[in-house]
Amino acid sequence: MKPLCTLWEINSAIMKAMIFGSGGQDGFYLSRLLEQKNIQVIGVDKSPGQVSITDTEGIRAFIHSHQPSFIFHLAAHSTTRHDAWKENHETICTGTLNILEAARSSLQPAKVFISGSGLQFENTGLPIKETDPFAASSLYAVSRIQSVYAARYYRSIGLPVYAGYFFNHDSPYRDEKHINKKIMETARRIAAGTKEKLSVGDLSAEKEFGFAGDIVEGIWTLVSQDHVYEAVIGTGIAHSIAEWVKICFDLFGLNWEDHVVPDPGFIPPYKRLVADPATIISLGWRPKTSIHQLAEKMKG
Repeated sequence: MKPLCTLWEINSAIMKAMIFGSGGQDGFYLSRLLEQKNIQVIGVDKSPGQVSITDTEGIRAFIHSHQPSFIFHLAAHSTTRHDAWKENHETICTGTLNILEAARSSLQPAKVFISGSGLQFENTGLPIKETDPFAASSLYAVSRIQSVYAARYYRSIGLPVYAGYFFNHDSPYRDEKHINKKIMETARRIAAGTKEKLSVGDLSAEKEFGFAGDIVEGIWTLVSQDHVYEAVIGTGIAHSIAEWVKICFDLFGLNWEDHVVPDPGFIPPYKRLVADPATIISLGWRPKTSIHQLAEKMKG
């Protein structure tokens, strides 16, 4: 690959970073991190008047006009539901190709980061690393897999493209479509006097409870070097859903068992989903926020 080191040796005060998906929690924390480094952030989200990630010519013109040093593709419809296949395909697959081709043909080369997911790997319950085989377990996973293969192709022709594979992570900027936020807000409402019950699926299922602010620091660690181009970015620590429920209800002085009912119709997509973050840790990154600290942040 042709070395591009001189580009990133330029004073960071003149650098620009473009974030697709800037309206999400990861985009929010990444924007803050980059601004602290005196990097100008150009955010793209779903707001009216913004360029659509599915608009090939629009993305090309947008990237060419701004000439960013970094491009981060964080945009995604955060659900694995089958009926979201079209939006997932357009945002993840088409969006990735639009960004990569525009970056390739831009006058100023940019480092490009593509977000992936632990859900696109074969999952045996053991910690997942970036070298593990992919598995087309859902159309969401298919979209993620296609996106990464596109990244690998463009990398092979000289574009510095990075892929970071995310595992479950949260923040106060989640909404109640996400189960961890739903659990916290339900506990809050019950503590305030509502008589509702919290319906939860498999309480024994295990996943990570990372903090989005930590995860974006992992993104920056990855793109700040030129030797490793793919890494899982996760805590490597699994907790059960039941543990999160108990922590949330404890914060409001409630016994969770008095307020939670099972959802017998829910079929979990996995029993355990956890990262092996050895590669990203070897680059100098470690998560800072425990599950209890995350709950305190989300309680507010």
